[in-house]
Amino acid sequence: GGFPLEFGSRLNSMKDRMDLWTGDKDIWGWVARQGTVEGLGLVDFNYPQHLEGRKLEEARYALASAGLKAGAICMRFPKEMQAGAYTHPDEAVRKQAIALTIEGGKWAKDLGATELVVWSAYCGYDYHFQADYNVLWERVKVAFQEVCDAHPDLKVSLEFKPTDENTRFFAIPTTGAAMLLVNDVKRDNFGLTLDFGHLLMCGENPAQSVAMVGSAGKLFGVQLNDGYGRGEDGLMFGSVHSNMALELVYWLQRTDFKGHVYFDTFPRNEDPVKEASYNIQKFKSLWHKANLLRELGVEASMAKQDALTSLTLVDKAMGRE
Repeated sequence: GGFPLEFGSRLNSMKDRMDLWTGDKDIWGWVARQGTVEGLGLVDFNYPQHLEGRKLEEARYALASAGLKAGAICMRFPKEMQAGAYTHPDEAVRKQAIALTIEGGKWAKDLGATELVVWSAYCGYDYHFQADYNVLWERVKVAFQEVCDAHPDLKVSLEFKPTDENTRFFAIPTTGAAMLLVNDVKRDNFGLTLDFGHLLMCGENPAQSVAMVGSAGKLFGVQLNDGYGRGEDGLMFGSVHSNMALELVYWLQRTDFKGHVYFDTFPRNEDPVKEASYNIQKFKSLWHKANLLRELGVEASMAKQDALTSLTLVDKAMGRE
């Protein structure tokens, strides 16, 4: 049978290494280029950047021509909102940000996507005494309640990031804080999308974060990549942290993850088509190895918290001995 999960990959990566692409060099050309990635089934569009001023029929046609479907709409708030989208001091801007998100949700449904992912580059602060943290929290909560109520039949998720050049501290800076927000928003269709690189930047272990959110039934999506933890490197999945990547895949299995797997990587020098294909193959390989690890009895050594036995089994599953 086929693989149990579907894959998406960063559409903007298709702008890289244009010397290797002879097709159209616009948004629909990038979709066509993604259609050449082996194992890729889904496209996640950024809104409004990828779709503003475009027709729904064009998007549907581009997807069908490439043999792809829409996976999610990912919000990217415009630069005019850099003092805050949901957290802006001006209520008019906050309302505009919420309305824009609701529009993004309409695109998601019209394209047959199952998820609306909200990452805000701007909802946070840079300085001590700049913001009232309780006010920021309340504004983010209310915004998500409005978005979820506008689209009760759509999964809406927060993709948090601890820090960014646009926002030194995000209003929701960790997985624990994000789960508190989920409990505060109190909507069945509100959950989280976890990004491997963002979790590394928090000093978290991505597998533990997946276990926490997934066990609560609130892991709607994952965005995978790798890096050295000093910033968001967007390297190929499993290229730096191989055991960490394997454990994340294992916990996706354990928590019965039902979303799609999206690769948020930045192949500046690599062929982006081959790079996307590499990520998909790597994930499938780790999925197989996580199953093998279970067969080898890793859960018995985990029950005893016996690291030596577990690591020996990991080496065996990874073919290192």
